[in-house]
Amino acid sequence: MKKRQVVVRRDKSSTSTSVVRSTVRYGECQKNHAANIGGYAVDGCREFMASGDEGTREALTCAACGCHRNFHRREEETEVVCEYSPPNYNSSRR
Repeated sequence: MKKRQVVVRRDKSSTSTSVVRSTVRYGECQKNHAANIGGYAVDGCREFMASGDEGTREALTCAACGCHRNFHRREEETEVVCEYSPPNYNSSRR
């Protein structure tokens, strides 16, 4: 399941604006199924696959292992798409 998020950040110390694209992916399941007996065992689910459509309760449950999405390792990739600095009109006028 991939999610994309576009964030526009404005630096308060300057007038530049940057657009940042963030992609979130959920990797292997890390739920410890043997915690109640003092052991450590994970089920081997390699990647989160949503059981339902986005926005539903089933979208938070993995179709492969049945665990909640929070038990899966979260990987977030962030990249700056573009930066924009408007021209400084005060310094160019004389």
